[in-house]
Amino acid sequence: MGVLRIGRAARADAALAEMDDPLGGLLRAAGRGDQAAFGELYDQLAPVVFGVVLKVVRDPAQSEEVAQEVFVELWRLAARYDGTRGSVMSWAATMAHRRAIDRVRSEQSARNRVAREVSNLVPDHDDVVGQVETTLDRARVRRALEQLSPLQREALELAYFGGHTYREVAVLLGVAEGTVKTRIRDGMIRLRDELGGTQ
Repeated sequence: MGVLRIGRAARADAALAEMDDPLGGLLRAAGRGDQAAFGELYDQLAPVVFGVVLKVVRDPAQSEEVAQEVFVELWRLAARYDGTRGSVMSWAATMAHRRAIDRVRSEQSARNRVAREVSNLVPDHDDVVGQVETTLDRARVRRALEQLSPLQREALELAYFGGHTYREVAVLLGVAEGTVKTRIRDGMIRLRDELGGTQ
């Protein structure tokens, strides 16, 4: 008898939560595959989700991508939504904030990786001979860059000297991000070989 009362109480709590949060009904309908309900839910949540993401990511194009990822996740997890644990709006905003932070960390990690790769290209020099070697190193790097294909050189220059992310380089060059990564990787290998061969 006690279990029956608990079950009724849980259903009553869920019904009250849905009355307080009309988006809960839309999300549940979306969880059952109702595309029209999801479309309406999207219209209601998009400004909030995009706003939360933009505050963290700061890049409108990337913010749009992250917001779309949030809505894909909302669609995927809609059936698991529990209205007693908070509103759909707060759930979506929390999800958007987490996704945005993940994107920023991922981009920063990529930048750090690139910085490490670049710093490994040219060895550290003694301060006394550093000025002389710096001039020679610049000439070596210029000669090594001339050995790259134009596509590799362009991608490397945008990423390393222009400070752009892989995604930004892809947009600037009008190619897929994977293509940019391949060009940069191949260019880095070629540069390493060229610079290593002249020491």
